[in-house]
Amino acid sequence: MAQTDLNPRIDTVRRFNRFYTRAIGVLQEGWLNSPFSLTEARVLYELAHRERLTATVVGNSLELDPGYLSRILCSFEKRGLIEKTPSEDDGRQILLALTGEGRQQSAPLEARTIQQVGGMLGRLSEREQRQLIGAMQTIKKILAPEEKPESGTKASYLLRPHQPGDMGWVVHRQGVLYAQEYGYDEEFEAFTAEIVAKFIQHYDAKRERCWIAEKDGELVGSVFLVAKSRTTAKLRLL
Repeated sequence: MAQTDLNPRIDTVRRFNRFYTRAIGVLQEGWLNSPFSLTEARVLYELAHRERLTATVVGNSLELDPGYLSRILCSFEKRGLIEKTPSEDDGRQILLALTGEGRQQSAPLEARTIQQVGGMLGRLSEREQRQLIGAMQTIKKILAPEEKPESGTKASYLLRPHQPGDMGWVVHRQGVLYAQEYGYDEEFEAFTAEIVAKFIQHYDAKRERCWIAEKDGELVGSVFLVAKSRTTAKLRLL
């Protein structure tokens, strides 16, 4: 792509970066009105949530310059926030851990972080929250497709009833998947649209359901349970 074509997109990314750093308070002198910078807070978080860490592991995890990280750790040690002990497995390695004072300092910071993010999400509707989380997951997948999940984290799954906008997605995914796997053309997509339309038009909330599956805020699956007769049900559009 020519640079002239890329320039508007570069401007868009930079505008988003400026907006988001303001939105989460990165430009404040102290992160969330604490005595710690954002980088120091991230180091504290790593030490509070992971065990048997070395400076190398912390540095690699946060992609920090070793010299910069060393200055942060020295400052933490002088303030009584961390302690260093030789590893029993390898005496050449020094393990880092928060002291009691370190945990006392990091706990309210963690609470304020949760409160800040919760406040931001709380101003949004359920649908807007899903859109926001989905967009964040998309950015992460595109920019770091090979990145492994953080230790101890699991994907967030949700199985929920259908909502406005879901049916268009169901028709789209059925059309795409059956074209890829069986070579069906757009007539199958029209057939799927008819099933979906009849479900909405004759929906019996007491006996029928559409379930939508989400993973980390992204739509990943669906299934319909519809009435075939007074006593028989049918699964459709799995």
